[in-house]
Amino acid sequence: MGAEAEGTPPPQPAAGEPATAARAQPINAAQFLSWKQRKDTEEAARKAEAAQKRAADIASGAVQMNGRELFQHEPWVFDNNIY
Repeated sequence: MGAEAEGTPPPQPAAGEPATAARAQPINAAQFLSWKQRKDTEEAARKAEAAQKRAADIASGAVQMNGRELFQHEPWVFDNNIY
């Protein structure tokens, strides 16, 4: 239909662009484990920061609590003995 049907070769990357199919050097297992550990540490820190910010927002009344948070902070709301 297009260039393939006409017999013209597909466009080649420019001289300044790296080829996506070829890598300079593959990484070894130690480098991968180092990267993975750093990535997991950054993710855990990001989640802890978000949880701390949410707790501060709940304490200030800026956001509503979900059911689990309400049960943790005010369990008397779920006491059916008062009915």
